[in-house]
Formats: sequence, C-alpha cells, structure tokens
Amino acid sequence: MSTNFNGVLRSVAAVLLVGAIAGCRGSEPKGESAKPDSGKAEGGMAAMDMSNVTFTAEQIKNSSVKWAKAEAATATESVELPGELLVNEDRTARVSAPERGRVLTVNANIGDRVHRGQVLATIQSDLATGARADRAKAMAERESRQAALDFAKAARERAERLLALKAVAVQDVERARSEEAAATAALAQARADIERVDATLATMGVDPATGQIRLSAAFDGVVLARDVIPGAVVDAGAIVLVVTDPDSLWLNVAVPGIRSGNKLRFTVPSLGDESFDALVRTLAPAVDAASRTVTVRAVVTNRGGKLRPNMLTTVHLDRGQARTGVAVPDSAIQLVSGKSVVFTVMPDEKGGAMFMKREVHIDAKMRDGRQLVTGIDKGDVIVTEGAFAVKARLEQSKLKMGPM
Repeated sequence: MSTNFNGVLRSVAAVLLVGAIAGCRGSEPKGESAKPDSGKAEGGMAAMDMSNVTFTAEQIKNSSVKWAKAEAATATESVELPGELLVNEDRTARVSAPERGRVLTVNANIGDRVHRGQVLATIQSDLATGARADRAKAMAERESRQAALDFAKAARERAERLLALKAVAVQDVERARSEEAAATAALAQARADIERVDATLATMGVDPATGQIRLSAAFDGVVLARDVIPGAVVDAGAIVLVVTDPDSLWLNVAVPGIRSGNKLRFTVPSLGDESFDALVRTLAPAVDAASRTVTVRAVVTNRGGKLRPNMLTTVHLDRGQARTGVAVPDSAIQLVSGKSVVFTVMPDEKGGAMFMKREVHIDAKMRDGRQLVTGIDKGDVIVTEGAFAVKARLEQSKLKMGPM
C-alpha cells in the first residue's frame, strides 16, 4: 500500500515539473530562443580592446620587431629650410692658358687628386718661344757686358799703377775709370733685361729648357673640370682645367634672421640622418621682399669627403626654447587614423608579446634621427623596429572584426 502511494506521488511530481517547463517555454516569443546566446557573443566582441595586438615569438622574429626602453631627452624645435652645397670659390682655381697656343699634353682627368706645383698641362706658344729666345739673347748680352767690365776694370787698375809711377797722364786714368763705370752700367742693364724676361717666362709658366708653357696646380685639390684635349688650339684666357679643394665647401641658404659667425646645422637626404655644421661668413645686403629671408653663405669643413658640390641639403634652424620629453626613433612612430602613435610592449613568457597602441604628440625633431614626444613616459618599453608590421597587423585585425 505504501509502495503504491509513493509511486503515485512521483507520477504527480513529474507531471507538475513537465508542465512548469512547458509553461516557461510557452512564455518566450517564438523564433527568439537563441537571442540570449547571440547577445552574449556580441557583448564579448564589443568588450575586446581594438588598440592591442598579440604576436607569437615566431611572428616577432619574422617581422623583425624589436623594442627598447624610451629615454628622456631635451631638444629645441627647429624649422627646415632648403639649401645647396657649392664649391668654395676662395679655394677653387680655374687654370687658363696665358697665351694663345696648341695643347701638347693634359696630365689630369676629372676626379684626379693633384698637388701644389704639379704640372697639369703643357702648351706650345709662339710668344713663349719668342720669350725664351729673348732670354737667351739677354744671357749672351750679359756675358758680353761682363767681359767688357772685366777689361775696363783691368785697364783702370793698370792706369792707376802707371800714374803712381808717373808713366801716364791723369787724363788717361780718368778715361779708364769712366770706361769702367760705363761697363758696370751696361752689365746692370743686361742683368735687368734677364730679370724682365725671366719674370715674363714665370708669368706665362714657360719652361726655360723647352720653351713650353706649363700649367700647374696652385694648391692640393681635385680636378673638377677638364675642357681641352691634346692637339687643341686655345686662346689666351681659355679655361683648361678647374681644380678645387674638396675639404672646403660653401652652403647657400635663405634664412630668416641670422648673423655672420652663427653656426648652421644641416643634413643631406642622400646621406641619411647624419648632420653637418657650417659657419656663416657672408650675408646678402638686402632682405627678400617676398620671403622675408636673407641669403647667406656659410663655410663647410668637409672632413671625410662625404659631401659633394651641388648636393641639396636640409638646414635645421633652431627656434624657441628647449623642450623636455621622451625621445623615440623616427621608425617607432606610425600614423594610425591620422594620429601619431607608438606601440608599447608587454612580453609574455613564451617569447611572444602584446603590443598596445599609444597616441603621442611630436614636440620637436632631434639631430640624431629621433623625435621628442609626449604621451609616453621615460622607461616605457616601446617598439623601435618593425612598428609598421605591428600597425599592419592591428589594421588587419580591425578588418576581420568588421564595423562595431
């Protein structure tokens, strides 16, 4: 009896439980039973941080991503101005033909290093040949005058001895002395003629032994231009070669407000971020009415020979007061959604890392290829190389997730 009663109770409880479940299901709107799960998934995506991206150790290696601690630094904001390197005209020689003639030899080519006094070219000239002949004539005249003087001197000495012995008249001695003085003057004239011809030969660069004009380097330098070939006929004053000192250049740039003696810092795009210095020497006498700038010429000491004439430069002119912030390399800064960002790093124990986007403000560019920024702190670990790969992965993740 007791057993049957318990069975009945279990049957009634089961019926009530089924009814309760059915009642609950019946209260739900039809076709929306999966909505809570869907809502949960949507909520999970919305909760994901779209400014982070994670790399495995292999991805870090393949993308060449490197990081380092950010360092504090001080820099001054600067403006960038275009400039140009030129040869230093004070250290440039345009070697020209002193007289019309035919080029015999050219002993230097463009780019050759030459030394002071080195013969660069030779020219045969009628005037040079004539000057050489004049020198030979003057030398012969000097020898003749010297012989005449020696004879006159000996005659005067003999006359003076005879006068002491009362063997000749006083007039004979006076005549001998006069003839000696005339011979002395004639010799001096012959020597002066030789000096005049030698000066002409030296000015023309004529070799007394050959009669050829020798064009020599005035200082150590490099041949910048060569405008003749052997056998060509050149006129007096024609440029044969140009030699310049490569260790000294001029920098031309238009700048607002600067003084003679100031220093300029500049870079050359083709040489990377390496900076060079120039000392302002001359300023244009007037200010440009349109740009309100003054064209200046600065002297550049070209140690190492990295710089070349006609190179374009970027002059960095410091403006304002020094600022303090955190210095990061140019390669660390990326543009995301129109804003400058860097990526901070949180490495994991497996060799991977999470990269977090941090917006920064650029305050100034520095000489060594770094930029002074605010938005991160000294000691923050940031991506220094491979930041573009991190940015690309972040953008790719956003595209996969779709619009929010």
